[in-house]
Amino acid sequence: MTIDENSTRTLTVPPRARRTPPPRDRRKPLLQFGHWWWALPAIVLVIAVHYVATLTGGFFAFTNWTGLGDWEFIGLDNFVRIFNDPQLLGAVWNTLFLALASVLLTNIFGLLFALAINRMLKSRYILRTLLFMPVVLSPLAVAYVWKFIFQFNGPLNGLLGFLGLEELQKVWLADPTWSIWAILITVVWQQTGFTMVIYLAGLASVPVEVEEAAALDGAGIWGRFWNVTVPAIRPSIAIATTLGIIQGLRIFDQILALTGGGPAGATETLATEVYKQAFSLGQFGFGSALALVLTVIILAFAILQQFVTRDRDAGRA
Repeated sequence: MTIDENSTRTLTVPPRARRTPPPRDRRKPLLQFGHWWWALPAIVLVIAVHYVATLTGGFFAFTNWTGLGDWEFIGLDNFVRIFNDPQLLGAVWNTLFLALASVLLTNIFGLLFALAINRMLKSRYILRTLLFMPVVLSPLAVAYVWKFIFQFNGPLNGLLGFLGLEELQKVWLADPTWSIWAILITVVWQQTGFTMVIYLAGLASVPVEVEEAAALDGAGIWGRFWNVTVPAIRPSIAIATTLGIIQGLRIFDQILALTGGGPAGATETLATEVYKQAFSLGQFGFGSALALVLTVIILAFAILQQFVTRDRDAGRA
C-alpha cells in the first residue's frame, strides 16, 4: 500500500495484533505464594521461644509453682516478698549500679578511644583490633583471667607491693566493699571495645570540612567536639547507651565466675537471683517474679534512654 506524503490516514490495529503486552495490574497482594511461607518456620520459632515463653513465665510469676507438680495462684505475694527482703533489694541496687556504672564508663572510654584513633594515628587499624579483641572472648574466659589477677597472690597485689603500696593490697573478690568494683572493672574492660566500634562508625560520618571550618572560625577542641561532633554522632550515642544498659542489667557470667554472688550476697544481682531461686532452690514461680521485675526495669530504662537521646530537631522539620 502506498501512502502519499500529504495524505493522513489513521490505521487501527486490533488488540490481538499488538506486540506490546497489555498493562499489568500494579495492585499486588501483600503476601504472595513462594515468598512469605519461607519465613514461616522462623516466625513460629520466634513467637514460641520469645513471646509465648515470656508470657508463660510472666504468668507463673503470680504462682507458687516449684517447676514440678501442681501450682496455686497467689497474686502479688512474690513481689511483696521481693521488696520486703533486704537481700533481694540489695540485688536490685547492685543490678542498677552495675548497669549505670558500666554504661557510663564504657561510653566515656569507648568515645575517647574512638576519638584518639579515628584519623590521627597511623597504627589505628592495629589499635582497633587490639581494643576490640576482648569483645570476642567468652565472658567466662575473661572472668577467670581477671579472677587470677584479683587473687591475693595475683598480679594486682604483686604490682602494689612492687610499688611500695602494701597498705592497698586486699583480698579483692572476698571484700564486700571492693568485690562489686572488681566485677565492674571486668565488665568495662570487655565491653569498651564494642562501644568504641559504634562510635568509630558514627565518627566516620562527620565531615572533615565542617571541623576544619569550625577551627578556622576560632572554635577550640571542646567547641568543635560539642557543637560539631556530638550532634553528628547522636544516633551512635543512642545505640551505645541502649545496648549498654541492656547488657549491664543482664550481667551474669562474670558474677558467677568471679564471686558466685558473694561474699555474703554483696554481688548478687537480679540475674543471679533468678538463676538461684528458679534452678537451684526450685522456686520457679518466685524466680519468674524476679525475672519479670528485671524485664520491667530493662524496658523502663530502654524507653527512658530513647526519650533522652532522641533527635529533638527532627520533630521541628
